[in-house]
Amino acid sequence: MTSGLLLSPRVVAGDVEVARDVSTVAVMAVPDIGPWLRPGQLLITSTSVLNRLVEPIDAFLARLHRGSASGLAVRLDDGVAKLPDGMIDEATQLGFPVVVVDDLFSLEHALAGDLAELWDRQVDAVFTADRLRKLLVDLVMAGGGHDELAASIAREMSGAVLITTPDGCRICHSGNESELRRLVGSRALDSTGRLRTDSIDGGLGLHNLDGEFVVVSAISANGIDHGRLVLHSTERTLSSEDLYILEQAASVCALVVAKELVVSSVEEKHRANFIRDLLRGRGGEHEHVVAHARTFGWDLDRPVVVVVIEPDPVVEDTLSVPARMPLVERQARAFAGAVADRDPGAAVVGLATETVMLMESGTDAKNRVHELVESVRGGGGGRSQFGVGVSRPVTTVDGIPAMYNQAKTALKIGRQLSGAQAVTHFDELGVCRLLSLVEDESELESFAQETLRELTEDTAEARDMRRTLEVLLATNINIAETARQLHFHYNTLRYRLAKLEKILGSFTENPALRLDLSLALKIMAMRGVHS
Repeated sequence: MTSGLLLSPRVVAGDVEVARDVSTVAVMAVPDIGPWLRPGQLLITSTSVLNRLVEPIDAFLARLHRGSASGLAVRLDDGVAKLPDGMIDEATQLGFPVVVVDDLFSLEHALAGDLAELWDRQVDAVFTADRLRKLLVDLVMAGGGHDELAASIAREMSGAVLITTPDGCRICHSGNESELRRLVGSRALDSTGRLRTDSIDGGLGLHNLDGEFVVVSAISANGIDHGRLVLHSTERTLSSEDLYILEQAASVCALVVAKELVVSSVEEKHRANFIRDLLRGRGGEHEHVVAHARTFGWDLDRPVVVVVIEPDPVVEDTLSVPARMPLVERQARAFAGAVADRDPGAAVVGLATETVMLMESGTDAKNRVHELVESVRGGGGGRSQFGVGVSRPVTTVDGIPAMYNQAKTALKIGRQLSGAQAVTHFDELGVCRLLSLVEDESELESFAQETLRELTEDTAEARDMRRTLEVLLATNINIAETARQLHFHYNTLRYRLAKLEKILGSFTENPALRLDLSLALKIMAMRGVHS
């Protein structure tokens, strides 16, 4: 199909005999070809376009190579034009074919009309994007924020617009309400209303959702990923040109982010310092702390619980999106957004390794914490996971340091007992909170070893027998109930009981031994050794 398309092609780099097969052909009329790039694509461009590249030529060629492009055909625009310095060496090193041609393409070829139209569309997209960018910059200079930008983009691009956080939580929206409802009901958003940032439906780019199109662009400032700009339209078919225009609009949205970051950075530092002093018992008198907290919009003149959120250890992925802001800061912002409607007076601050939240207590505090956690975790969307510890209620600010320690203890033990993503309340810890006060962990391990003997071994049989012992103790040695819970025959359970007493001693007749065995099992659970 491409035979005869290129006029007098001359290979200057790479080996066309072993290159990727050409499945599509496209022109590159603008320096940023990203929205139009497809795997197996032969790109046709000119030296005047290459000379306008913002990125170095080696980075540009590497991007084409990573994108599985088949090759690059370049027209020398005049008799003295030449390829950018280092282009041939870099293409040769990558094994990426580069061909020099006398003209962009033959006007007699069957593809000529389509390629000429694509060239015109790309050029038109540049002028449209420039007009929209100037319009949006004027809005920002006049003090406009995300709401005003979303409204202007929706109007200019004839669609519904969402602006979200990097993990897909909605910041604002604008556009036709019926289109917004269709977007919310589409596969682009999950059941919690978040953009699916970890899937093909909500990842960066142009997506076809059952015949309706969604365009998603990253909002980045200073190389940091701050969110997503989303366009959806049912009135027309969105295209790669729309993606290009939206990416330019997203760069203006980044100006708003940068402005907000400058304004909030000093205040965030004061908030964090205030909370640190409060958690260390250096906040001052109750009335002073309450008054100071009100300047941040927080209400501490009421019973509150302390909630500590700590990220699970993760290895950040290296996707082709801007680097993200620190994980704790992202999670702190997510919780601040989630709690704003439920408890406007709650304090939420990201510290060095954790997020601390002081929220209103009450009979439903436990449920509200779980609702917040589910809201932030959502149903996917690239959110990093975390563990949560919750304290008992406290009525005065001088009791907050002790409640902070309770929340930290709940978080630590909850992870030991239930895994990394546990949400644990201090009141649920039982005897484990006493065991956590023993600083010498080797003493606890020695106690467990001496009490449980070979049942501490990491074997299938030992785990099985520990589980039997755990249920026996939980049912107060009710053999029939234990057999029912474990789905054993009654006689099988009696045999197992006899075997356990041979190993551990006659615990059915010795309450003190049963207590020791229960504590030893708790110690093993706290060490992450489960039955």
